[in-house]
Amino acid sequence: MVGHMDGGKIRDLSGGVNQSGVRDHNERLLLSMLQRYGALPGIDLARRAGLSPQTVSVILRKLEKDGLLMRGEPVRGKVGKPSIPMELADDGVFSLGLKVGRRSADLLLLDFKGNVRTQLHTTYAYPLPESVFGFLEGGLKTILGDMPEEAQKRLCGLGIATPFELWKWHDLVGASVDKFRSWKDVDFRQEVARFSDLPVFVVNDSTAACRAEHLYGRGKEFRDYACFFIGSFVGGGVVLNNTVFEGNQGNAGALGSLRSTGPLGESRQLVDVASIHLLEGRLIEAGVDPKILWQQPQDWHDLSRYVEPWIGETAQELAKAALSICSVIDFEAILIDGAFPEDVRMELVERVKRYLANQDTRGLITPQIETGSIGENARGIGAASSPIFTQFLLNTNAGLAAV
Repeated sequence: MVGHMDGGKIRDLSGGVNQSGVRDHNERLLLSMLQRYGALPGIDLARRAGLSPQTVSVILRKLEKDGLLMRGEPVRGKVGKPSIPMELADDGVFSLGLKVGRRSADLLLLDFKGNVRTQLHTTYAYPLPESVFGFLEGGLKTILGDMPEEAQKRLCGLGIATPFELWKWHDLVGASVDKFRSWKDVDFRQEVARFSDLPVFVVNDSTAACRAEHLYGRGKEFRDYACFFIGSFVGGGVVLNNTVFEGNQGNAGALGSLRSTGPLGESRQLVDVASIHLLEGRLIEAGVDPKILWQQPQDWHDLSRYVEPWIGETAQELAKAALSICSVIDFEAILIDGAFPEDVRMELVERVKRYLANQDTRGLITPQIETGSIGENARGIGAASSPIFTQFLLNTNAGLAAV
């Protein structure tokens, strides 16, 4: 939808997938099934969807003509004609995702199958509006400048993953109150409209991480579950009926706000006791440069004397939080991921399982505790998936959100 630049502004292009925002229910259903299960022949899609083979055949031909699907290699059976599986076309749709983080921002280009085609990264002392939107404007020009015009026509939007009430961060990151207060009056869509005609979809950063896990990670294994994503600050997301549930104001699954207690019995939130910024603070106190936590590729082995106690404390808090959320909805699983190395994630999950075994679970069905699979890039990928999900895939919670 968005492509060439005219007079410094990224202009709208007609055609392409512009009309696909009105995909009907059955088209979204088939696209969602192919996204979730991979390549399938029409007869299997018809059986799973409860539609007639003729209806499915018509829809598949239309989606293929629109460039959203492509044919796989014929599969020969014992009798009859070979079946031809259909699958999402890699270049059928593109989307951009911006992750606004505590110390850095990422802008990436995602294709229809969830592959990151290109990615830009920037760091800053604090995430202030001028630095974030300056990076976004320059990044859009760079990425679009490298895209063929035909691919630009298939760009369906920009997703922005940002913490809820970003202006309240000042007490945690140390920036001045006045500088951070400026976020309170920022309208992301209006800011982007100054230099781009891209449709903008704003989502909570932890909800975005949950959506990335749901669409492209282990979320395909479960129907109803909750996700913890541990970045500088811990957050979460909720999946109900195979769809990420955003809630009335887009803040469902605000798991970082779950209640906890401090060492003196004082009231705390999970974000105060189970976030990487706590580990960062301990490194600073010990005279260790905390930048090592965020360097790529991530390797925390030299920090083991600080990381080990942090894992133990964080796991204990996550175990309690997992039971708290399962007392409201009996989630079958709790997925845990974060912006840390894979070995840290694995150890954290194992510790949570052990702590959970010793908790009082009367009246509760203990959930499975599982590792997430996307990692540090989950928020950016989830941001980019928001335009794709909104315009092409089926939201089985749409009715719930509208109530």
